[in-house]
Amino acid sequence: MRTPLALTATVGLAFAAAVLPHATASEPVPEPAPDTVVSVTGGAENGFEIEYYDGSAQYPPTDSEALAECGEYDTRVERVRCRVEVRTWYRDLATLRDALDWAHATRG
Repeated sequence: MRTPLALTATVGLAFAAAVLPHATASEPVPEPAPDTVVSVTGGAENGFEIEYYDGSAQYPPTDSEALAECGEYDTRVERVRCRVEVRTWYRDLATLRDALDWAHATRG
């Protein structure tokens, strides 16, 4: 009876030694894509600033400027579509800004 128990213990220790270092070793975290949004500040009224991981930034026009450009479309359907897209874009930017603020605050 000793041999099977000793053999089982040896095999178990060898398996643990082979597997555990790989399971517990942390692999380096890959770098995010350069176009990953890291920060959104501002608001629709005064304009947003969108910062990316690579250090670049975008500054979309304010909502009033964007909506004024919508008035330049020829047909009513195009103008309405543009206004809906502008409102959706700025609503989503505000949501993204709030989500990033929350994520940064919870990390510590």
